[in-house]
Amino acid sequence: MSKMESMGIRRLVISMSVPIALSMLVSALYNIVDSIFVAGYSQDALLAVSLCYPVQTLMIAVACGTGVGFNTLLARYLGQNNGKMADQSVMHGLLLALLNWLVFALAGWFGAKAFMQSFAGDQAVIASGVSYIRICTLFSFGIFVQITFERIMQAAGRPMYNMAIQCIGALVNIILDPILIFGLLHFPALGVAGAAIATVIGQIIAMGIGIYITHRKVPEVHMDIRNFALDTTMLKEIYKVGVPAMVMQAVTGFMGILMNYILAPFSDMAVSVFGVYTKLQQFVFMAVMGISNAIIPILAFNYGARRKDRIFPAVRFSLEIACAIMLLGTIVFLAFPAQLLSMFNADASMYEIGIPCLREISLSFVFAGISMILCSCFQALRKPVESLIVSLLRQLIVLIPLLALMMNFFGLQIGWYAFLLTEGACALLSLFLWKRIRDHLTFE
Repeated sequence: MSKMESMGIRRLVISMSVPIALSMLVSALYNIVDSIFVAGYSQDALLAVSLCYPVQTLMIAVACGTGVGFNTLLARYLGQNNGKMADQSVMHGLLLALLNWLVFALAGWFGAKAFMQSFAGDQAVIASGVSYIRICTLFSFGIFVQITFERIMQAAGRPMYNMAIQCIGALVNIILDPILIFGLLHFPALGVAGAAIATVIGQIIAMGIGIYITHRKVPEVHMDIRNFALDTTMLKEIYKVGVPAMVMQAVTGFMGILMNYILAPFSDMAVSVFGVYTKLQQFVFMAVMGISNAIIPILAFNYGARRKDRIFPAVRFSLEIACAIMLLGTIVFLAFPAQLLSMFNADASMYEIGIPCLREISLSFVFAGISMILCSCFQALRKPVESLIVSLLRQLIVLIPLLALMMNFFGLQIGWYAFLLTEGACALLSLFLWKRIRDHLTFE
C-alpha cells in the first residue's frame, strides 16, 4: 500500500512538504544571492534584473502550471493503480514542457527589446535587460524539463529527490554567479549577462539530474517514447487543471509588470525596492509554496482512492503550518527591514522607500498563506475555477486597481497597505469557497 494512502496525515504532509519546501527555499536563496551580487555590480544592473523578473516569473508559472495539471493527473492514475495511463501522462507532460520552451525562446528572442523599452529609458539598462531575457528564455528548456521531472517525483511520493535536484541547481548558480558577474578566475566580467548564464547552467544541470534519477529511482513510471500515442483527451485533462494553475501563478508575473508601470513614475528606486521585496518575500512564501505543492498529490491521490477521511485533516494541518510560517515571516519583516535591505547595497533612498514597503506588505502574509493553501486544495479536488478566481482577485483584479488608487491619492507609504486589504478579503473568500466544496465533496 502506498504511503499516500497509509501513512498518518500529519507525518505524510510533513514528509512530503519539508523536502519540497527546503528545495524551494534554496531556490529563493539563490534568487536573493543573485540579486545581491547584481546589486554589488551596479544599481543599474539591479534595476535591469528587477524589470526582467516578471518574465522569469511568467516562464516558471507556465512550467509549474502545466506541471500541476500533469502532476494531478499522474497522482490520480497512480492512486487508481493504472500504470499504463500514468506512463502516458508522463510523456504528455514532457511534450508540453518542450512546446512551452519553444514558445518562450521565440518570444524572448524577438520581444526582449520592446519589453525593456516600455519600462526603461537608459540605454545601458535596456541593453542589460535584453541580454538577460534572451539568455534566460533561449535556454529555458532546462527549467521546463526540470520542473516536469520534479512533478513526477512529487506524484510518486519521492520529494527527497525533488529537493536534491533543486538544491544542486541552486548551488551551481550560487557558485557561478560571482565568477561570471565580476569576472573571477580569469573569466571576463559579464555583469547581468553573467547572472543569466549562471542561472541557465544551473537549470540545465538540474534537468540532467532529474532525468537520471527518474529513470533509475522511480519505478512507478516509465518514459517509453515507442508506445507514446498523442491523446487529446489527456491534454484537455491536463490543461483543465493546468491552465487555471498556470494563470494563478502567471498573475504574479503580470502583477510585477503592472507594478513596474505603477511605480516607475515615482522613481527608479521604487521599482528596485519592489524587486528587492519580491526576492525577500520569496524566502517566506516559498516555504508555504512547498506545502501547497506537497498537498496537491496527497489530496489528488486520496481523491482517486476515495479517502475523504484523509483529505480534510490534510487540508486543516496544512493551513495550520502555513499560517505559522507566514506569521514568523511577518515578525521578521516588521522587526528587521533595514537589515534585510542592507544586503542589497542599500543607500538612504532605498531605506526611505523600502522600510515602509517591507513592514506594511508583511502584514498581509498570514492571509496570503490561507489563500495559497486553499487554492492548491481546489486544484487537487478538481475545482480549478475556484482557484483561478481567488488568484486573479488577490494578485490582479482587486490588488492592482486598489494599489494604483491608494498610491496616487496617498503616496507610496500608504499605498502599500493595499496588499493587506486585498489579501484579507481574498482569504475570507477562500474560506467560504472551501466550506462549500467540503460540504458537497463527491467522487467520480
